[in-house]
Amino acid sequence: MEKTFGDLGVATPIVEALAARGVEYPFAIQQLTLEDSLAGKDVCGKAETGSGKTLAFGVPAVQKIAAQNSESIGGLILVPTRELATQVHEQLEDLCNAMDIKSVCVYGGANIEKQIDKLNAKADLLVATPGRLIDLLEREALSLADISIVILDEADRMADMGFMPQVEWLLRKVESDHQTLLFSATLDGAVDILVNRYQTDPVFHEVVSEEPTVEGMTHHFYAVHEMDKAKVIAAIVEPAARSIVFCNTKRNCDRLTKELENLDVEAVTIHGDLRQRHRETAIKKISEGTAKVMVATDVAARGIHVDDVQLVVHFDPPEDHKTYLHRSGRTARAGHTGVVVTLSLWDEELTTKRLQKRLNLEQDIKKVFSNNPELGSLVAD
Repeated sequence: MEKTFGDLGVATPIVEALAARGVEYPFAIQQLTLEDSLAGKDVCGKAETGSGKTLAFGVPAVQKIAAQNSESIGGLILVPTRELATQVHEQLEDLCNAMDIKSVCVYGGANIEKQIDKLNAKADLLVATPGRLIDLLEREALSLADISIVILDEADRMADMGFMPQVEWLLRKVESDHQTLLFSATLDGAVDILVNRYQTDPVFHEVVSEEPTVEGMTHHFYAVHEMDKAKVIAAIVEPAARSIVFCNTKRNCDRLTKELENLDVEAVTIHGDLRQRHRETAIKKISEGTAKVMVATDVAARGIHVDDVQLVVHFDPPEDHKTYLHRSGRTARAGHTGVVVTLSLWDEELTTKRLQKRLNLEQDIKKVFSNNPELGSLVAD
């Protein structure tokens, strides 16, 4: 019989907060790690993005900090990007409220004085990017002296982005005895160094996820005109019950959603600037079928599971072939087939051709306009 969060030792207020958002049973990474994390052990979790890592480390952090009843910051979650910091903070906000603790999110590119004001008001759990946290420490705006739990999320991405010197500098500043949880898609190279230097006898857990492949999907590459792009998408998604359109920027998400609504296509938006409540409403609409298109950025779509997606559209060509596969893997699941469409403007053709070569999908990039009847028949009714 499948274990519930309560069975794994999660506090009742957290269990109730999770149930309120429809989360009753843990994902595999949560099932594997929660008992060890809640017991205070150092945990090293190997799992892909979207596997449910946020709750795997967030639940133990919230529960541990609440039990301490300290006046200073008790927990630190280090993440590589502003978007991920916002996402983690939002996902844990209702759990913090349930346990009467306060989470504060700090990252570069935002007003540092306002962030300092929030820290001064009250901060039990800190979600931070390395650069901004160093700025705040150098200003003596906070202290890491009483930290009892440190979480490194997406450690491999922090290594890829060149943040390891900053991460190690910060970890050396946490002088108190503390628990360290590390989550990463890979555990080699610089990540292995972190495990060896900053974790004590860690328990290793791994979720083996099947990498999406191009098989089982039908792929189309279209050259389009910028002014006709939204109309092309409206034509493509029309016969599909459920579609996801990926954009590279939040601005493109917002603009495309408005354009689709003006074309009488029910669409919802998911990106890092939106509140958790807005995201939940959007997911509910797409799941129940009151909206048929989700327009999303890559970061925001991580961890969001939508069943029976018939069609994935790359509004912007992905930055690399791995991103293409992760996006496209939202369709053609559980033995079903799926359709993947990539749109390319005239100045994106070279990027698209390089992408095709990496995917071994070298085929013509066909020039189309929104009135092309082919577009309305890509997905079977």
